[in-house]
Amino acid sequence: MARVHVLTDDLLFGSRLRSDLEAAGHEVTLGPGPDPGADAIVADLTHDADSRIATLARPRPPVLAFFSHVETDVRTRALAGGIEVVVPRSRIAREGPALLAALLATAR
Repeated sequence: MARVHVLTDDLLFGSRLRSDLEAAGHEVTLGPGPDPGADAIVADLTHDADSRIATLARPRPPVLAFFSHVETDVRTRALAGGIEVVVPRSRIAREGPALLAALLATAR
């Protein structure tokens, strides 16, 4: 499948995402900085969103980002910053592999 980097400081939730994505057949790395060699990035915008959005400036692989549902303005800023898909954290927890598959299908 794809090389995916989960960009997060939250190792507990990041490990859960990694497990879900690996079960879907992806090769997954986890860490606080972007991996330019990845086919896609899953980015956590729940802490210091503006800095993380700036870190994800292009050129870079396609990004699936998630945010805290109470901070809806983060979604607006992320989309304005060029991030392809931005969803609430609860949705990535439920549908992470499917969301990533859709992102990869449109990016190719």
